[in-house]
Amino acid sequence: MRRWLEVLDRGWIAVGCGLAVPVAVATALVPFRSNFASPAAALVLVLVVVAVACFGNRLAGVIAALSAAAWYDFFLTRPYGQFAITHRPDIETTVSLFVVGLAVTEIAARSRGHREVAFEEAHYVALIHDFAEMVAAGEPPQFVIARAAAELTGLLGLRDCRFETTMSDSHPARIEHSGVVALGGLRWGAHRTGLPGREVELLVQHRGETFGRFVMVPTPGSPVSAERLLVATSVADQVGAALADQARSA
Repeated sequence: MRRWLEVLDRGWIAVGCGLAVPVAVATALVPFRSNFASPAAALVLVLVVVAVACFGNRLAGVIAALSAAAWYDFFLTRPYGQFAITHRPDIETTVSLFVVGLAVTEIAARSRGHREVAFEEAHYVALIHDFAEMVAAGEPPQFVIARAAAELTGLLGLRDCRFETTMSDSHPARIEHSGVVALGGLRWGAHRTGLPGREVELLVQHRGETFGRFVMVPTPGSPVSAERLLVATSVADQVGAALADQARSA
């Protein structure tokens, strides 16, 4: 939740910058408009759009592009102080400024999305590596189970997660080891609608032997990607390995 609030705050700050910074920059260029080429002023405003798009989100970039084009027209093209353009080159420059601003915004948004995906994937690898190290170091299964429950809660956006050694006869929804959510013989589209609004189980197994299950209470309407489901099954496998080691030692 804290992360989403930080993203939301940053997004609104970027939107505010997208509205205010282009007009401030255009106003600052007014004293130089008589000896400063209009295309050069447009390039300065493009830099503003680039900065806003990189700092914020797609909405902030679009607003910055629109604001830059509007205030370029108002302050830096004749007739000055009006939203009107009389020269064709100025019209072309204004349109180009807006189009380039949109293009830059889209590129920045896609690049940011790729960075976020790469960060998440690196986090998933580190998480599985941590569990593998705990199992290899012989950490007590109770500690591994507690850590797994906490990580599954954050990973899948759960309201509750507990470990049980008994199996249920009610056939609840189950996260399969293929990353598919099975519900009554059907596949549940968790990536679109989230996990089913009921208890979901994740079996803890090792080499075909079942040691228990995680019983999870999902947050309704919170989508869960297939990658997160696969990571969850990997975490459960590591718990199974820890319990198997304990059984062999006993």
